[in-house]
Amino acid sequence: MSAVRGGAQRYGAEPSTATRRSILIIVGVVFLVPIAALLEFTFRIGQPAANGVQAYGFQHYLDIVSPANEQAYAPLYQGILNSLTICVITVFIVLVLLLPTMILVELKFPKYRRVLEFVCIIPITVPSIVLVVGFIPIYSVVAQIFGSSPWTLAFAIGVIVLPYAYRPIAANLAGVDVTTLSEAGRSLGAGWVSVIWSVILPNLRRGILSAVFITIAVVLGEYTIASFLSQNTFQTALVLIQQTDPYVGAISAVFALLFAFVLLLVIGRLGTVRRSRPPQRKGQVS
Repeated sequence: MSAVRGGAQRYGAEPSTATRRSILIIVGVVFLVPIAALLEFTFRIGQPAANGVQAYGFQHYLDIVSPANEQAYAPLYQGILNSLTICVITVFIVLVLLLPTMILVELKFPKYRRVLEFVCIIPITVPSIVLVVGFIPIYSVVAQIFGSSPWTLAFAIGVIVLPYAYRPIAANLAGVDVTTLSEAGRSLGAGWVSVIWSVILPNLRRGILSAVFITIAVVLGEYTIASFLSQNTFQTALVLIQQTDPYVGAISAVFALLFAFVLLLVIGRLGTVRRSRPPQRKGQVS
């Protein structure tokens, strides 16, 4: 069967409204039930009573931020601080090295676009454990120069992040004719710095911010490199502490899901162009 709707021809039977709603409900249940069970676990206090009644409260959340438990959760606080530091440095690497390189290739060397894409995609094809084996001798030299500090992991994680940061910027570049925009800016007398800052970067805002948020999410979830290089980050500290307090892992998973949900909302709303007011006709009073 074929159906014509709004001038577009579609083939095949279109699912009914009830079918679509049923699929959404099933998918929603599949996702919401585990999350609800995770939340229920974080609010449990002690074991169920003799009559089977389970007590609930915010005690486990309060324990994490309680000054009395500051010493017990000190590795977790330090791991979060280290991971945030790595996030800042990794984002800096993406914005200072990857972004200018992609713009330069798009403007001046378009024939090398495939080469740059191949280089940026390679890390996703290599398992992290294999990369760590190669990083170990390199970081023995890095430790002698910069010291064995967690922030040095940003150089290694920056390689892991390349495929995830490259894709949103490349997709944004594909939708914007930066060559025409740069030539128009240059023809009006603007320098290259002004063209890039005032013309090209505003049009790449959605891709840049998406790459930044994805980079932060990848850095906060990275465990393999930090573990094998014996550095304290959010994930390594979490694995260490949840051996004695299983609620920490569940609470961290809740906040991670919330953080990922907020990131998806922000990325989905990035780059939305406000509708400009329609041009006024002659004689129309504003």
